[in-house]
Amino acid sequence: MRPRRREAWEGYAFAAPWIGGFLMLTAGPMLFSIWLSFHRWNVLQPAHYVGAFNYVYAAHDPRFWTALTNTAAYALVGVPLGQVVALGLAVLLNQQVRGQGFFRTVFYLPSVIAGVATAMVWTLLLHPDAGAVNLVLRGLHLPEKSMPGWFTSPSWWPPGAMPGLILMSVWGTGAAMIIYLAGLQNVPQDLVEAAEIDGATAPQRFRHLTIPMLTPTIFFNVVMGIIGSFQVFTSSYVVSNGTGGPADATLTYVLYLYKHAFEQFHMGYAAALAWIMFAILMSITLLVFKSSGRWVYYEGVQRR
Repeated sequence: MRPRRREAWEGYAFAAPWIGGFLMLTAGPMLFSIWLSFHRWNVLQPAHYVGAFNYVYAAHDPRFWTALTNTAAYALVGVPLGQVVALGLAVLLNQQVRGQGFFRTVFYLPSVIAGVATAMVWTLLLHPDAGAVNLVLRGLHLPEKSMPGWFTSPSWWPPGAMPGLILMSVWGTGAAMIIYLAGLQNVPQDLVEAAEIDGATAPQRFRHLTIPMLTPTIFFNVVMGIIGSFQVFTSSYVVSNGTGGPADATLTYVLYLYKHAFEQFHMGYAAALAWIMFAILMSITLLVFKSSGRWVYYEGVQRR
């Protein structure tokens, strides 16, 4: 065997475990779910071909639109708010202060705590009667009518279930914060010093120098934040005991998909919901990528 061909076969042999795992655990299930989305299957009986019925049914399903609207609102408010908080924390933690490593660890720690534990802690903190947050608000002598109901109320104001979920998501922005921190440390210091010598104030340097240099990092975090927000499940499941209440206020898209798949065993409809979510996320991601040429700055690359 020729050395080049032998080297190629050895490469395929070393890659074979990954290739096999990809075909069996990723590509195979994806193809099966596409096939399943055109069938009706309850796991116990043979699947029956129903064509595009599952997709048509989703278009006329009121709870589908409720779940999609809730998830879109969660993403529309939670993603920008989370990015602002993460960037603000990164700016603070980028300062040369004593105990810098300790503070970075403390602010990053919430993002690695298990989702169920986080949701249970926040359920206790935001309890309308005995929660620490409302006890503090009552200590400020706020009117009882303006007291948040949190996870027992479907309203947006005073804050109800969905604002509570968004607040919970902002608490876990440690991963985005670390990425922003890495981006801040890659801002060329010679440019910062040149701007400072030219008389630019700190806010001016941040707005006209730091933010443009951070736009690739912002772009990455926004895309990942959007994808993550459409996949929120654990927090909504825990705070509502799997019901999506009150009044479907915490019924997110993935929770609705889960209920059809593993509570009602509508596997075909759940597969269709999964591919609808894939199409939505792909469309939003493509739009963000399409707009990136106007606001994302790469050093040495001219904007379109």
